[in-house]
Amino acid sequence: MEWETVIGLEIHAQLNTVSKIFSGAPTAYGAEPNRQACPVDLGMPGVLPVLNRGVVERAVMLGLALDAEVAGRSVFARKNYFYPDLPKGYQISQFELPIVASGHLDIELEDGSTKRIGVTRAHLEEDAGKSLHEGFEAMTGIDLNRAGTPLVEIVSEPDLRSAKEAVAYMKKLHSLVRYLDICDGNMQEGSFRCDANVSIRPKGQAEFGTRAELKNLNSFRFVERAINFEIERQIDVIEGGGRVVQETRLYDPDRDETRSMRTKEEANDYRYFPDPDLLPVEVDQDFIEEIRGRLPELPDAKRERFVREYELPEYDAGVLTATREMGDFYEAVVRGCNAPKLAANWVMGEFSAALNRSEVELAEAPVDAGALAGLLARIQDETISGKIAKEVFEAMWNGEGDADSVIEAKGLKQITDTGAIDAIIDEVIANNPKQLEQYKGGKDKLFGFFVGQVMKATQGKANPAQVNERLKERLDQA
Repeated sequence: MEWETVIGLEIHAQLNTVSKIFSGAPTAYGAEPNRQACPVDLGMPGVLPVLNRGVVERAVMLGLALDAEVAGRSVFARKNYFYPDLPKGYQISQFELPIVASGHLDIELEDGSTKRIGVTRAHLEEDAGKSLHEGFEAMTGIDLNRAGTPLVEIVSEPDLRSAKEAVAYMKKLHSLVRYLDICDGNMQEGSFRCDANVSIRPKGQAEFGTRAELKNLNSFRFVERAINFEIERQIDVIEGGGRVVQETRLYDPDRDETRSMRTKEEANDYRYFPDPDLLPVEVDQDFIEEIRGRLPELPDAKRERFVREYELPEYDAGVLTATREMGDFYEAVVRGCNAPKLAANWVMGEFSAALNRSEVELAEAPVDAGALAGLLARIQDETISGKIAKEVFEAMWNGEGDADSVIEAKGLKQITDTGAIDAIIDEVIANNPKQLEQYKGGKDKLFGFFVGQVMKATQGKANPAQVNERLKERLDQA
């Protein structure tokens, strides 16, 4: 039997407002437990929720970026369930009338093709608190700091057919919310997390199989591993004569397996009804157009522009526009040196490698765009070679000054004087008569040996193009 996988993702993005969705309590991460939960978040008697305007603005911005329908009227509902970290006994969310519906996101597949993934809806809701199971021996602690934190839940159509497609979609959405600056995308802190609905069906069958929901996946690697495990588990269950149960499962990264958490509820189990304390949210066209005017250049548009304007390969443009910060940094380097391809090579190569080695974010890099452009300018005017530039860059990264200062202090200026290069070449040829004889006898590969000897004698400072040109001429004359 050949099986087809069907996957839909529900992604929760924490909106980066200073205060919570229905209260003035702060949303900062890392506070002492229960220091950022106010009476509104706890649902205390006599208090009423008040909607945060900034949350609505961010949701509308997302809807426009997804080419979706932004609802002129949306409604908050109460989603009723009982869990220790949900103090009110219900979660304020949106159900029948979400603020965003019917959008899409295009993802790039491994074969270079593009696939359009439908976005069913994106709705606003409040986050719950957090249950803490560590350090309490036989007890569980409850931290309600996160209760009331604003979320937008982005629900895809079941259009994904593999774990790799799911990861590509999640990465694309992660990039988008960061471009829009509506979510910091910090997966370690839970600002961007995913629930994956996974089912299988015989190849060619139209009807969906029974799905299992994989809950709270907070890394791209875990999403891929969890989905792949779940696919194999469901195949084994069905081919073994069993049936897949609709349930919520947790992924254990240490054992690389999913395990049952609870049976999966249906919408009617939550007894949704409109929240009587909140009026419907109404946004007019002027409000939507004002938000549209604030949209930044989006990732796909920026990538296409980089290909067109800077004549970069699709791959380079994709890497450089993966984040808004990297795209802006690259353009700042180009403005400083006017060498788009050279800048791309260095930003993707030496610069990105240094970021990874140092484990720092781009904004914290000790070499800024202007300093990197200054280094590339010295390559362009042949003050230094590309090889020596790597040595200069390392010194710059270590805080030894800008490119010109490092070149001067270390005496790294490239030798371009033809007479000086010819003298060194003549000395190398004279010191290697055996290799010269073999070269003249037809061993052309020895040309590289002579180049290496000249570069060694000049400590890498000789202009490589001139060395190749002059060496060929001198060897032919020898």
